[in-house]
Parts: sequence; structure tokens; C-alpha cells
Amino acid sequence: MKRVLSGMRPTGKLHLGHLVGALQNWVDFQDKYRCYYCIVDWHAMMSEYADPSMLKEYIVEMALDWYAVGIDFNKSVVFIQSEVPEHAELHLALSMITPVSWLERNPTYKEQMREIKNKDLSTYAFLGYPVLQAADILIYNAHYVPVGEDQAPHLELTREIARRFNYFYGEVFVIPEMILTPVPKILGTDGRKMSKSYNNYIGLTEDPSSIEEKVLTMMTDTRRMRRTDPGVPEDCPVFYLHKAFNRSPEEIAEVSQGCRTASIGCIDCKKILLKHLLPTLEPFRIRRSEYENKREEIVEMLHDGARKAREFASVMIQKVKEAMKIAW
Repeated sequence: MKRVLSGMRPTGKLHLGHLVGALQNWVDFQDKYRCYYCIVDWHAMMSEYADPSMLKEYIVEMALDWYAVGIDFNKSVVFIQSEVPEHAELHLALSMITPVSWLERNPTYKEQMREIKNKDLSTYAFLGYPVLQAADILIYNAHYVPVGEDQAPHLELTREIARRFNYFYGEVFVIPEMILTPVPKILGTDGRKMSKSYNNYIGLTEDPSSIEEKVLTMMTDTRRMRRTDPGVPEDCPVFYLHKAFNRSPEEIAEVSQGCRTASIGCIDCKKILLKHLLPTLEPFRIRRSEYENKREEIVEMLHDGARKAREFASVMIQKVKEAMKIAW
């Protein structure tokens, strides 16, 4: 089977963006590909290095969320990044050939340096974040990487790094292909990308009352200053959630038309969304509460996943060393 690699940073509670942008697709991929799903704690350290005290707790919480969503730890290789040292070793090797200019032009790097003011991100590791991400992918010679719209530049950089390595040392790496998520991105309550860093997210395990309050106060298209003002649904964060959670194409079309003609108000639109969103999240909340007593079992499954991951990664790093003429 062809291989898929994807991962998430354990930096706190998961939100709607994680569900739509990744986890729903991960569940579907399990029957089609050999899936490697990684909790990328080294990546989390790049922003949380000053206080990593909650990192282990976040890792277990994330694994429980994945399990509750439907990630099968027997079908997929699910593991913690730092338990597979070949990731860090390949990161070092790839850093030898990656031009600094490639990293400095990365739009995500520029955005986060501009937007995140409460943490010092001016570190070597944060600039080199995409190189470690490339190592995560290439250590399993992944054929496919599922990404959201915002991660596409990162994957393209991985492809460039793989090509450059192959040019210098021979055809070692598969050039990974992108699988874009059906809903390209999920916007947060303030109109920016949904992110814990921006504190504009709706959590998967939030109480229904909290979700309702956040949705009803979400930013909408700024053109609609008054009830009678028409809007552009494609510029509205709420409409992105409709496309992700509203299962009625006819209703989505009605909401879109109602926005453009001002025949419905923003509160009406949000109430229609809640009618679909809350029932979608309720089964997850129930399963997640049932799995609370499986923490020790989940941790052992993560350790087992790391052992499986190393079976492939150790062979791959040896090929890299041989290609670079440093194998002994």
C-alpha cells in the first residue's frame, strides 16, 4: 500500500479546524493507505520551549481525541515524534542542503512572526520548522500528505528539498503528492485562520452552550453592517462552517443566496449552522468521555506505534547515510 504521513502539534485542545482539516480525512485514509499519524512534540517545542510542562498531558489528550474520532491504532501507525529519533537525524541531514532563502520566503513563517506577539519565535528552530516537517514526511518516503490550504507551501518546500537531495545524492526519496482537504480552510471567530494561538477557536469538546455563544458572536462579512445590507458568503467565516458541517446542499444554497440578497440576517444564518454543528459534535463528545479511563492503554499504544515507525525509519535513515557517503 502507498504511504500517507500526517501529524499535529500537541499544544492544547483540538478544534473544528483539526476535525475538518485533517481528522475526518485521516479516518477515511485508513482503508486506502498505510497511514503514519504522528504527534509532533518537537514541533510543539518550537513555540512552547519556555514552558513545556503541559506537553505530556497534551499528547495524551490529543491521542484520546484521535481515538474518539475514529483513528484505529491497529490499522494506522500512531506515535510520538520524539520517540522516533530518526526524524531528528534526517532533519539534521536535510538542513545541510536547504538554502536559508527558501525558509525565509515561507508565508506561514512571516504570518506567525507578525501575528503572534506573546512568544519569542525568533529562533533557529522556528525558521527551520519546514525542514523538520520535510524530515517527518521523507523518513517514511510518504507518497501522499493530506494538507489544508495554508500548509500547501510547506509541502511544496518538502518537495523542493527532496528533489535537491535526490539531485546531489541519487534517487532516495519519493516526491510526495498533496491531498487537499475538501474544505480548504476553517476560519475562526475573528475571521482569521482558526487557531489556538489566536484564541479564536471552537473546541471539539466544548459544552454546547459555549459553542452556541461563540457561533452567535462570530464575525461575519463586514459588508453586512445592517440587517438590510447584502453580503458575500465567501468572505464570511460562518459560511465556511456551513460548507463543512451543513449536510444539506439545498440549505447551503439558500443561505448563500440569502446572504447575497439580505433576505436572511446573520443571526438567522448562525442558527441554521448550529442546527447542524451541535448534533455533529455530540457523538464525539460522548465517545471522548467514555475513553477517559483508557489513558494508560493509549500511552502503551503510542509506544507500540513508535516501535512500528522505527522499523521503517531506521531502514530509511541508513539509505540516506549511504547516499551521503557517511554510512559505516
